[in-house]
Amino acid sequence: MRADDRPPLNITEEGRSRLDSWGLKPEQLPRHVAIIMDGNGRWAQNRGFPRVVGHRRGIQSVRAMVEEGVRIGLEQLTLYCLSVENWKRPARELRFLMRLLRHFLVAERAELMDQNVRLQVIGRRDGLPPEVLAEMDRTVAETAGNTGMILRLAVNYGGRTEILDAARRIAEEARDGRLNPATLDEATFASYLETAGAADPDLLIRTAGEMRISNFLLWQVSYTELWVTPTLWPDFRGGDLLQACVDYAARTRKFGGLPTSSLAAGTSAG
Repeated sequence: MRADDRPPLNITEEGRSRLDSWGLKPEQLPRHVAIIMDGNGRWAQNRGFPRVVGHRRGIQSVRAMVEEGVRIGLEQLTLYCLSVENWKRPARELRFLMRLLRHFLVAERAELMDQNVRLQVIGRRDGLPPEVLAEMDRTVAETAGNTGMILRLAVNYGGRTEILDAARRIAEEARDGRLNPATLDEATFASYLETAGAADPDLLIRTAGEMRISNFLLWQVSYTELWVTPTLWPDFRGGDLLQACVDYAARTRKFGGLPTSSLAAGTSAG
């Protein structure tokens, strides 16, 4: 369950109806959902198509998640689009992924504006084609004033890389006398991460049945609830997200402590 009772972002009438049909109350929803979008290649290969067809189909799932997130009032949706390790893939597939990303940034720009969605991007810019960076920067700038759900794309991203980059900046500031190492705490360290200022994910979804975090948001998911589904990403839709939310709502988040009822009863940690 969520740790506070603040109201979610605006829920549409359709969203309220969908929540009711799934037996969900707004206060039971995660505020921040992160998704490892896995299974595009397998989806295509299972059907005798080239892997790139699965990537193209996966864009429909991205669109579906954004629409569902807006409907039910999610605050943040973070999608793992391209990892630093993905550069090991065939050059032809990588070129297609870059074209697909550029097309998404252009084609969905007006829709993001209409839905009041703010786009953010995390990950290293090095290695990304200039035309992709240009469209990325334009969409980020044009949606910066939006006040609805934050859509965060992790592109050329790695959790270890992010932590290493933060450690370097902290070391440089300590060397230059701008930071006292004795004052460094978790909150200060988190302010050097690419997600600085963002709440940690409440729920991490991984599609295609793989039981790995795959170097995604390693610092941020320390106490995140995990939900793994065998559904391949191109088949993942709003109903799957709502099912994940149902399972999330049935859990008790203790953050290393005990539920209030257990504390009252004087039970020991299990």
